[in-house]
Amino acid sequence: MTSTEKYVAAAYLVVFVMILVYVVIIAAKLARLDREIGDLADEVRATRQDEEPGSAG
Repeated sequence: MTSTEKYVAAAYLVVFVMILVYVVIIAAKLARLDREIGDLADEVRATRQDEEPGSAG
C-alpha cells in the first residue's frame, strides 16, 4: 500500500467516524425529545382528567 493510499484510507476513516458521531448525537437528541414529548402528553392527560366539566368559567 502506497503512502497516497494510506492517506486516502485515513481520510475516508475520518469522514466515516465523523458521520457516525453525528448519527449517534442525532439519535440521542431524538430519544430525549421523544421522552420529553411523552412526559408532556402524560401531563396533558393528567390535567384533562383533573378538570371537571363545567368548572371553567
